[in-house]
Amino acid sequence: MTICLSHSGRTTYSGPAPATDMLVGTVNGVLFLRRKSVEHNWEITKGALKGKHVVALLIEPTTGTIFASMHNGGIMASEDNGKTWAPRSRDIPFENVYCLESATVNGCPVLYCGTEPAHLYISKDLGNTWEEIKSLLNVPSAKNWTFPVPPHEGHVKDVTVHPSNPNVVYVCVEQGGIYRTDDAGKTWKELHGTLKNDDCHRCVIVPSQPSKMYLPTGYGFYWSNNSGDSWENIGSRIRRLAYPDPLVIAPNKENLVFMAGAVASPHSWLTSHSADPKIARTRDGGETWEVVDRGMPAHMNASFEAMALEAWNGHCAVYAGNTDGDIYGSFDEGNSWRKVAEGLPPVSKTIHHAILRPEAGGEEDRETVGGISLVSRYEYE
Repeated sequence: MTICLSHSGRTTYSGPAPATDMLVGTVNGVLFLRRKSVEHNWEITKGALKGKHVVALLIEPTTGTIFASMHNGGIMASEDNGKTWAPRSRDIPFENVYCLESATVNGCPVLYCGTEPAHLYISKDLGNTWEEIKSLLNVPSAKNWTFPVPPHEGHVKDVTVHPSNPNVVYVCVEQGGIYRTDDAGKTWKELHGTLKNDDCHRCVIVPSQPSKMYLPTGYGFYWSNNSGDSWENIGSRIRRLAYPDPLVIAPNKENLVFMAGAVASPHSWLTSHSADPKIARTRDGGETWEVVDRGMPAHMNASFEAMALEAWNGHCAVYAGNTDGDIYGSFDEGNSWRKVAEGLPPVSKTIHHAILRPEAGGEEDRETVGGISLVSRYEYE
C-alpha cells in the first residue's frame, strides 16, 4: 500500500498491511519515501516536479494514476509511479489548483478539483478533459467570496464526496462558506447559515454516519449531525487549537479522530514566527478532546499543514507533516509520537512556511515572498 501526505489531498487509507511507500507534497515537488517496517523511519528515495509547490496528492484507486495539484502549476499526473509526468489540466484556465478529490461512479473514476479564483471542475477521463460545474457560481453568496490575501480571490479549498452517494458533494470555499449538491452539481444549497464565519477549511464526513461531519474553520471548529443543514461550534472542547485545519478519522474505529491546529491565526505568525501547534484526539466521536503530544517538542514554531492516517488489521498510524519539513508519526493511537522523517522541503499551504521561517530564504525574504509583502498579504479585514 502507498499512502500520501499533502495539504489538500486524500488523507485516509486502509489495507491488509502497513504501507511501505509514502508520497509527500512539498513546496519543492513530490518526494517518494520508503521504509522497511513500521519500526523504521521513512527515507527519501526520489523526487519529482522539482520547483513546484505541490498542495494536493491523490492516487486514483481504480488505475493507480498519481495526481498532483499545485500552486501556480496546474495539475500533473503520472501513470508509472512517478517516473514520468504529464499535464492534466488543459481545460482549466487557472494555475492555482487547491484541492483534488476522486470518486468511483458506476465503476468509473470521477475526479474533482477546486481552483483560485473559486471554480469547481469535474473530469470523467482521468483529467484528460475537464468541465466546469458552473452552477456553483449561481449560489447567492458567490458575489461575496473573497480572501484576506491580495488579490482577495476566494478559492475552493476542499471537495468531499459522500461515501455512498456520489451525487452528493460538499465544497468548502475559503472564504465563502460550505455548499452541498444532492443532484451531482445541478443545484447547490448554502449550508453556512448557522456558522459564525465563512472561512471553511475542510469538511470530513464520518463514513458509517454520513449525516455527521466535522468542519475546521479559520475561526472555530464545528460539527453537524444533519448533513450540514445546521452546525454547532464545539471549539470550546479544544480551545488550544484556535486555528484548526488537518483532520483525520480512523476508518476501523470511527470514534477515533485526530485534528491539528495552531495556537492562533496566521496573522499572528507575522510577528511571532511561530504557529505553536498541537494535535488533539477524541476517542468518543468528538464529545471530548485532549491534546496528545508526548514525544513532540514542548514548543514548535512550524505549523502542521497535512495529516494522513493508515489503518490495517485493527491497527492504525497517524502522520503529521509541518512547515519545517519534518514528519511526526504515532503508532499507538496518539499516545506517543516520534519524528519519522526529516530534512524535507516544507509541507505548506501557500506562504505559511515563509512566514514561519523568514530566515530560510535569506535576508531579502524576511519581509517579502516573490516581491509581495508578507504583511500586506495577511492584513485581515
